[in-house]
Amino acid sequence: MARMALSGIKKSFKSVDVLHGINLEISDREFVVFVGPSGCGKSTLLRLIAGLDTISSGEFHLDDRRMNDVAPSRRGIAMVFQSYALYPHMDVYENMAFGARLMGLEKDEVEKRIDEASKMLRLDPLLKRKPRELSGGQRQRVAIGRALVRKPKVLLLDEPLSNLDAALRSDVRLEIARLHREIGGTTIYVTHDQVEAMTLADRIVVMNNGNVEQFGSPRELYERPANTFVATFIGSPRMSLLDVERNGNHLALAGSGAVSASRLPHSDERDLVIGVRPDAMTISTDVSTEGFKGSVVYTEYLGENTYVYVRLGDGTLVGIRSLASVDLPPDTPVVITVASEQIHYFSRATRERLAA
Repeated sequence: MARMALSGIKKSFKSVDVLHGINLEISDREFVVFVGPSGCGKSTLLRLIAGLDTISSGEFHLDDRRMNDVAPSRRGIAMVFQSYALYPHMDVYENMAFGARLMGLEKDEVEKRIDEASKMLRLDPLLKRKPRELSGGQRQRVAIGRALVRKPKVLLLDEPLSNLDAALRSDVRLEIARLHREIGGTTIYVTHDQVEAMTLADRIVVMNNGNVEQFGSPRELYERPANTFVATFIGSPRMSLLDVERNGNHLALAGSGAVSASRLPHSDERDLVIGVRPDAMTISTDVSTEGFKGSVVYTEYLGENTYVYVRLGDGTLVGIRSLASVDLPPDTPVVITVASEQIHYFSRATRERLAA
């Protein structure tokens, strides 16, 4: 079992507050991803869980045991660092054995665990090599293997793919997903890449400025973002946000016309922010039709999809996905229509989601 509870976790470095009261409950065998922009506090939170930094205030429990003052080596938690942290003078076998030996395990048990981990990670042919003789992906697998040899209750991974090229990131991401399924432990993974978060996680913690903006499944975050920050952070290309004025069942955009909406927020607020994803908009060169008016800035052809970027009358740049291969020169006047049932509504004042 590896159930985790974080209650009111705060962290300060001297006079700088980094985390502002984090509350999370993570279930046994869950794969949770902390995601957010650089400097949001996600790696700091991971280090507090590992015991590498001290909690300023709040409580951390693992399986109902308070962990605040428990030494890192006694928490049953293993961490894989962004830099791999392999010992250059040791071969793969010795690197993987290092942590297990510090635990005081017998030689036979260490060998058994390395044999299991090396087979799982396909490291058998590499056990006698030094880190300098390995590729980036191989070094990453050794670092994960060293953690697995300790048989931790919780595996922590801090930006494990950031030093790899794009093709290798995809391969290693699949390996990490496979390992989690086979091992069955609790995994917490830190990244700034929302694609990694969406493809790996059972649930995602979206962080910003030391706070949790939303904690939920990838589908929940994509379909029901709690606020405008989550709305624009999750999804690629990002959701477009437009400041509109509600007038009956019409949503008017300054200098750009209006669209009609059959589904409106329950709130009576007139000043709204609407969020629209690229596949919820259509583009037309018939400027006599109802919709938001603008002009083409540029077009991206990506094979299966084409993205057309349009500058609206209020200055907002929006991206529209078109399944067809469209060829619209820059400055072409266009009209954007929006699928009413796919509009996300937010308060202009609070930036929080409005029920509709």
